[in-house]
Amino acid sequence: MAGRRSGAGQHAERINAAADLAAAGLPPAEAARVLAGRFAVSARQARRYIDQAAAGGRVEVPDARVVFTVKLPAALAGRVRAYAREHHAAISAVVARALAEFLDRGHRDHPGG
Repeated sequence: MAGRRSGAGQHAERINAAADLAAAGLPPAEAARVLAGRFAVSARQARRYIDQAAAGGRVEVPDARVVFTVKLPAALAGRVRAYAREHHAAISAVVARALAEFLDRGHRDHPGG
């Protein structure tokens, strides 16, 4: 699919592959050819992956994202939106962080638990 951008996971996977090729001693031009063939990207894009790997090394591959629908009281949803806007963050990022922090605390603050 020409013109389609890779997701964050694919991007990280490609940079890590480029870093692996560099670590194996492949010259950048050859590594770019290998990446272009492996991931069906242009030689120019493969070279960008090589350059990013050279500048920063391997990168963390983010967890896959899934849609998770919940119903919230309107006032709470409004507060979440306002917080996200104020902090220049995505609503999903705000909710994910809040839930992770809540779950990391365990049951000690859980009502009835």
